[in-house]
Amino acid sequence: MEQTQTQQNPLGYKSIPGLLRSFAIPSIIATLVSSLYNIVDQVFIGQGVGYLGNAATNVSYPLTTICLALSLLIGIGSASRFSLSLGAGEKNEAARVVGNGICMMVLFGIVYAVIIEIFLYPMLNAFGATAENLPYAVTYSRIIAIGMPFQIVTTSMSNLIRADGSPKYSMTCMLIGAILNTILDPIFIFIFDLGVAGAAWATIIGQFFSFIAAALYIRKFKSIRLKREHIRLHVKDCLNTASLGMSNSLNQVAITLVQIVMNNSLTYYGAMTVYGKDIPLAACGIVMKTNAILLAFFIGISQGSQPIVGFNYGAKQYPRVRKTYKLAIACSFVISTIGFILFQFFPYQIISLFGQGDDLYYEFAIHFMRTFLFMVIVNGVQLISSNFFSAIGKPVKGLLLSMTRQVFFLIPLILILPLFFGINGVLYAGPVADGVAFVVSVVLISLEMKRMRRMERSLS
Repeated sequence: MEQTQTQQNPLGYKSIPGLLRSFAIPSIIATLVSSLYNIVDQVFIGQGVGYLGNAATNVSYPLTTICLALSLLIGIGSASRFSLSLGAGEKNEAARVVGNGICMMVLFGIVYAVIIEIFLYPMLNAFGATAENLPYAVTYSRIIAIGMPFQIVTTSMSNLIRADGSPKYSMTCMLIGAILNTILDPIFIFIFDLGVAGAAWATIIGQFFSFIAAALYIRKFKSIRLKREHIRLHVKDCLNTASLGMSNSLNQVAITLVQIVMNNSLTYYGAMTVYGKDIPLAACGIVMKTNAILLAFFIGISQGSQPIVGFNYGAKQYPRVRKTYKLAIACSFVISTIGFILFQFFPYQIISLFGQGDDLYYEFAIHFMRTFLFMVIVNGVQLISSNFFSAIGKPVKGLLLSMTRQVFFLIPLILILPLFFGINGVLYAGPVADGVAFVVSVVLISLEMKRMRRMERSLS
């Protein structure tokens, strides 16, 4: 049965570079588009409202990263199980996975939106809001909360659509919303003079139409026949899905925790400097969201490789698994090198896209970008390696790698280093954590590749 499935599914016999290109490029575009929702908002808000508006979107940004965490919990978990089931020839199980995933998307989306509306003020205060930017943050967040269910369904479904062999459709779902958001942002902000509220409305209108496109695919799955009885919520299936999506999800949760700790550290130590509280917050938002563009490439490569890795691991074609991983890492190094050059040599040009500020604002923002992102050249290794372990059904190792940079190193460093270096300590924490996480990733992957070679020899 395994051999038959391998021969029938292109994932089992087509060229690895060709497969990775066909899956990763649409995935990269889709991930970039997802990142652009907030970046486009920040660009237009910076031009139309000013740096207080940018500080407000930075304060509310953890709401979006939590939304993405829930989406990845369901989407990556379901897609990993789906690919492993298809590789093993278990099509009915694959259909059950999809049906259960759809139920999880809807439930999690509604519950999360309700939680935001009820607990918005304490959440924003915990995220580092100041008296000056809180009104902007509240206005923006109350509106984007409405779109959270649409975003969770769209992002989760895009992973399943990609795993079903339709990466271009997955990309299209995300593109629809981004294009609409980009068109509506200047109209609502500048023509209708709605400020941050206009940016938020543009975002959720785009998310709604992306959601419609993703929902329409439910009847179009190619690898399975999805029936009404498959669309059920089963506790065991939910736990299995969550276990495989946990590493990617908790990585986003960790990013949220980092953002909260960093925001509060920047306001605390910033108040002791000439920069004050709001300049560091605004600069941080720009740097983190600019870095999100680079991370989108890594995430896209990682998600694009997931169906290839999962299917071939399930089919016991271990050489193809290793080749896919190595190619994904090579691609990430090329992209991260370009990112490093841009961040180190052209920070002013990048920062100026997000609106104007005084000399102090530019001074701190440029220093922030160059310092915090100094080790981006190795960031792709940790992210791709973490998702690799989830794709082969080893969520604990994936979870460990996800937590390595954000929780085990970055958060403690953000808290400790400023005691010695002041606000600069927050900036130094980034490259130190990146370097240590890279070393841990190399060690764990090396051990896994050796184990895979032993399994390959036992099949001979």
